[in-house]
Amino acid sequence: MSSISQRLERLPVTPMLWKVLFLTGIGWLFDAMDQGMVAGVMAAIGKEWRLTAVDLGLLGSASAVGMAVGAAVAGMASDRWGRRTVVTFTLVLYGVASAVSGLVPNFGLLLLFRFLTGLGLGGELPAASTLVSEFSPAKARGRMVVLLESFWAWGWIIASLIAYLLIPIYGWRIGFFLGGVPALYAAYLRKSIPESPRYLEQKGRFQEADEIVSKMEQQAGIKNNQETFANQIEEKNTNRITLLDLWSKEYLRRTFVLWVLWLGINFGYYGFVLWTPTLLVGKGFSLVRGFEFTLIMSIAQLPGYYSAAYLIERIGRKAVLVIYLVGTAISAYLFGQAESVTTVLVFGCLLYLFSLGAWGAVYAYTPEVYPTRVRGSGVGWAAAVGRIGAIAAPYIVGVVYETKGKEAGFNYVFVMLTIVFAVVAVVIALAAVETKGKALDEINTSRT
Repeated sequence: MSSISQRLERLPVTPMLWKVLFLTGIGWLFDAMDQGMVAGVMAAIGKEWRLTAVDLGLLGSASAVGMAVGAAVAGMASDRWGRRTVVTFTLVLYGVASAVSGLVPNFGLLLLFRFLTGLGLGGELPAASTLVSEFSPAKARGRMVVLLESFWAWGWIIASLIAYLLIPIYGWRIGFFLGGVPALYAAYLRKSIPESPRYLEQKGRFQEADEIVSKMEQQAGIKNNQETFANQIEEKNTNRITLLDLWSKEYLRRTFVLWVLWLGINFGYYGFVLWTPTLLVGKGFSLVRGFEFTLIMSIAQLPGYYSAAYLIERIGRKAVLVIYLVGTAISAYLFGQAESVTTVLVFGCLLYLFSLGAWGAVYAYTPEVYPTRVRGSGVGWAAAVGRIGAIAAPYIVGVVYETKGKEAGFNYVFVMLTIVFAVVAVVIALAAVETKGKALDEINTSRT
């Protein structure tokens, strides 16, 4: 007899898995557009409303606060009510709040709706990566989740195009409209995404899980001659998962590593990505030129993702994380020292390439660390803790930049970010558990 999970592991990448990846990725794209819009808006709105660097830091942090709350709540909700329910609801919340952000009359209301946007965004991302991970067999799981993350690059590229072509002409509000409204249509399309069969199996809903997996087997030309292991499970686990469960002896090492990873990469990434156009203006480039540079750097995210997708199933999660985090640290330092147009572009492109490749590996690795019954909560809490870094970074960067002055402040900011990325790389190298090529059940029953 075969369990649902065992049947999934025997499958190749099926059309249904591609459908789940694409429809989940479209929502991911709009989430990235929103974050990219903030980078463009910070530079434009700062001039229009005469905001200080600290005010702009608060703007960058507002959505991050919502993302922290959203990630923790949505992670636990996905363990209770399902991955599909959460990824649909959170995308609707994000779309509405993002569109309304373009209508606000003052800075205070903008901060409020950026917080609500963050609630949706923060809840959507970990639940979406968990869904794709649970649909994927071990031999393709890492690659599929990194490909999901690659939609972030396309969203950021579109946002950079809007910032470069439209915001200078139509103002910053157009960015939020174009990011929020299409996301509502993406949420509608997600109605056709099936629920995770592994989640359904864990909840005892075997018939629903069997129907989904049977369709995937049919698509793959595989005939299941074995009876699904269902009736032997008499009692399903419906206990609520608490934060203390994640810090029990069973998960202590894994939770520690993930929390350090998420906290550090969020601090480092949001420390530079939301500020890049503004920092470039401070170095003497025009606002439009800053948007142009950001667009070029955003395109460099694509080889970062695709190279990580290629390597993650060949050299492993730990190796990819360490290589790309070290690459990010070195690139951050060199970008901070850049003076000419050429060096700004070269080191900026490397910074985006390595950092987004690392992000792809983070999203691939995180859902693999916990068993199904706690996976949503584990991923959600890791993302929530990471958002503390995303909350703190824009504000701290603003304070450092304003305190040290435009020229010295630029250098100080990137030295700080270099140290953060390097520390995270060391923790991963020394303490992370390798999950390459292992079935989810095998990973989560092995010793830490």
